[in-house]
Formats: sequence, structure tokens, C-alpha cells
Amino acid sequence: MKDPQQPISEARRKFLQDAVATGGLTVAAVTLPGVAAAATPETATSEVTPRGYRVTQHILDYYKSASV
Repeated sequence: MKDPQQPISEARRKFLQDAVATGGLTVAAVTLPGVAAAATPETATSEVTPRGYRVTQHILDYYKSASV
């Protein structure tokens, strides 16, 4: 428990304020470029290639051969 007679350290208070400000600026710097990149017309108009599992003729042929 803090002793009420002990003076508050101004250096410690300044350090904590700077740490909080630096953390906030770091979050903003990481977040904002992603928002700006998503808003560019080049990204919005480009066609996105699907990733992951896709049913193609090759897959359908395999399923047909495997079911026999």
C-alpha cells in the first residue's frame, strides 16, 4: 500500500504518460496504413483470385473414379 507521506515522483509520472502516448501512436501507425491501402481505387477494382478449395473438372473426375 502506498505511503501517503511519500511524494509522487514527477519523472515516473512523465515516463508513464510517455509510455501511454507511444503505445497509442504505435497502434495508430499500424492500423491506419491498412485502412488507407484498402481505400485505394487500384485495390478496389482489382479482381481477387479465390484461394483454397475449388471444385474443378479435375476434382469431379477424381470423385467419379473414386466412387466406383
